[in-house]
Amino acid sequence: MQAEAGQEDGFHPREAISRGTLRSETVLVLALSLGASGVSALISFIGSLTRPEALGDQAARLNTSAAPGRPWLDLTWQLFGICTALVPVLLVAHLLTREGSGLRDIGFDGRRPWPDLGRGTLIAAGIGSAGLAFYLVMQAAGFNLTVEPESLPDVWWKFPVLILSAAQNSVLEEVIVVGYLLRRLGQLGWSPMAALVASSVLRGSYHLYQGIGGFIGNMVMGVVFVLLYRRWGRVGPLVVAHTLLDIGAFVGYALLAGKVDWLPTV
Repeated sequence: MQAEAGQEDGFHPREAISRGTLRSETVLVLALSLGASGVSALISFIGSLTRPEALGDQAARLNTSAAPGRPWLDLTWQLFGICTALVPVLLVAHLLTREGSGLRDIGFDGRRPWPDLGRGTLIAAGIGSAGLAFYLVMQAAGFNLTVEPESLPDVWWKFPVLILSAAQNSVLEEVIVVGYLLRRLGQLGWSPMAALVASSVLRGSYHLYQGIGGFIGNMVMGVVFVLLYRRWGRVGPLVVAHTLLDIGAFVGYALLAGKVDWLPTV
């Protein structure tokens, strides 16, 4: 059952932390994580627009080698990057615990593993096919860069690292952009619609390095995820769905790039 207005984002009247503190805290969390990524993506997109090549002839590369030709050092850097990227999630957990709640209050826990897994799988199946089709159309139309989800060397740790990277992206984004941000905006008095727009635009912003298609597609995904979070009160299914989507993109590209005609490469 959907929560009543004013409480669907996790607001509890017992909290006594001032709005000024909550506002400053939210800005700092975003500045240390996905807000900064949004600014970085905007700068990257401006750089792509001002290059002589068309967007479709440029590449947006993810999961690249950090130490080419040195696999053990490369692996160390990959794991270091994955772990440090999750520090903002630990900060959010600390801040929520400080106010007397925790990650459990946004549904990031192990209380309902099978419903979370089932719902997440269904979400991924629905969004995955539509998202891929949208990307191919936007890339062919010249509104998107060619996304190369991975370019790691063919070593034994390649696929485990890609899976860990997918999980890290998912936890970071869903905990902060959905569970935490919606909770804080609700506490700051934002309307449900304003909070939905803010969360969705933020999600689109840090994918802008991919082009207009990346921005629009992820913003639409953000709307869907916010609505589902408000219905279920849990980010668990969203983390599962996002992880499966990214595993499909990362591993699928590694297996198919250069072997099928319909998958763009640069």
